[in-house]
Amino acid sequence: MNNADRELIATAAIHTLVAEAVKFQNDPEQFVPLHTASVNIVNFGGRRVSGIGALSKAMQAALASPLADVLTEIEIDDIHFVRDDVAIVACVKHVFDGREDARGNLPASSGRLTYVVVEKDGRWLIESAQTTPILSS
Repeated sequence: MNNADRELIATAAIHTLVAEAVKFQNDPEQFVPLHTASVNIVNFGGRRVSGIGALSKAMQAALASPLADVLTEIEIDDIHFVRDDVAIVACVKHVFDGREDARGNLPASSGRLTYVVVEKDGRWLIESAQTTPILSS
């Protein structure tokens, strides 16, 4: 298989990974395994979570709170392959705050999301995620 074919297959797998992250955003049993054991995430509010155990705990806490009513959609803008098994995925995250009293609780309604994804044992996983709010002018 040539490099262009590998990249096409990897690009499709990364699109599937991101779609699953959106689909399972309120299902820790499905969402957490989409990440590496050493995952490092900085969320929309600037909170850093390091490691898959911490991610699982943070998700459980968020879903037991009004944050369960904050949903997101993600659009992929670009995928840049650093190596055959590592890619940087530039996205826009759209945030929908369905909490009853949501006025002013989020810094913005959209953000720039950057994933670092890695292929391990033929499967693409999220190694890092960083979201920066897009402030309206």
